[in-house]
Amino acid sequence: MNLNNRIKLSTMMFLEFFIWGAWFVTLGTFLGHNLSATGGQSAAVFSTQSWGAIIAPFIIGLIADRYFNAEKILGILHLVGAVLMYQMYNATDMTAFYPYVLAYMILFMPTLALVNSVSFNQMKDPEKEFSTIRVWGTIGWIAAGLLISYVFHWDTDQGVKDGLLKNTFMMGAVVSLILGLFSFTLPKTPPKVASGEKVKISEILGLDALKLLKDKNFAIFFISSILICIPLAFYYQNAHSFLSNVGLENPTGKMTIGQVSEVLFLLLLPVFFSKFGFKKTILVGMLAWGVRYALFAYGNASDLSFMLIIGIALHGICYDFFFVSGQIYTNAAAGEKYKSSAQGLITLATYGVGMLIGFEVAGLITDTYKTSEGAFDWKMIWIIPSGIAFVVFLLFTLFFTDKKKVEA
Repeated sequence: MNLNNRIKLSTMMFLEFFIWGAWFVTLGTFLGHNLSATGGQSAAVFSTQSWGAIIAPFIIGLIADRYFNAEKILGILHLVGAVLMYQMYNATDMTAFYPYVLAYMILFMPTLALVNSVSFNQMKDPEKEFSTIRVWGTIGWIAAGLLISYVFHWDTDQGVKDGLLKNTFMMGAVVSLILGLFSFTLPKTPPKVASGEKVKISEILGLDALKLLKDKNFAIFFISSILICIPLAFYYQNAHSFLSNVGLENPTGKMTIGQVSEVLFLLLLPVFFSKFGFKKTILVGMLAWGVRYALFAYGNASDLSFMLIIGIALHGICYDFFFVSGQIYTNAAAGEKYKSSAQGLITLATYGVGMLIGFEVAGLITDTYKTSEGAFDWKMIWIIPSGIAFVVFLLFTLFFTDKKKVEA
């Protein structure tokens, strides 16, 4: 890959994940303080990510892969997204906010696949080249968090009280506009499928790979993937609100420790995977979810603040050792015939169905443990997903058999 394209693709990844990190991390706190949202209402807003993940394959499979260049669709989606983000910035109540965030996530989630498609199209050896491009996405997410906490100070106690968190949407809108325009300068990525060629809906959604569920081990992995997304949803929906509520300074900036951890453990994953095999690797990931929430339940922002920091830092193990190793396992278990369909199916099961259930459960639990004075019993709110993670860990330990090591 020539240097010009490498710089363009790295910039694209940086901006793509900067946009997401600019508003999604602080969303829970914004909803609670700026829009006085209940746990159920927050769950509905966070669930738009799942609806976006469910609808994304149709946009990619029926439009992007058949009629238009990927970089042009990426540009259009981000330009429209900038307008929607600006409307989210202006919204003053949940009734006005929800339609815009739903529309935005339906348009944003397909861009995650589009940036990968544009990148892969320029690579001769994606296995070696992609990670050096994708890492700029994580750097973008980290940069957004650091700006919010240490430059603009929007997430301080006073900043939250003054409603400054809504500025995250304006920042996201501006960067979305920049990426939308920049996308039209990206390397050309033509449609993969001829416009007249028939495409089955089952192929788009990965439903062809349902045949893999006949294998007991894959079925257990599939069910576990859905179940582990329930505790995962608690982190997305409640972590920033919790850290702000208990008084941890610069919570958005400190949460970027999780992304730094993600990069480090991603580098360690191939070594761990090849040495210990899939089952032990994914069990470590499941165990990390349970431990992380237990640390949140019993830690505080003063003498036990180190427990909160460790909990944040465990994000790398939680995400990489479960989701990334799961993608590797799925790729090996599916074989050539169902490789693409299987990845689509797992994405639909986790970010679609699993997270959708998870956000609903998280909203219900949060409302249940909210006192009449408006305070939260954070200990119980974190103990419950911790318990769920440990149950999934136990079920996977007992019923999954690692017949052979999958080569990372």
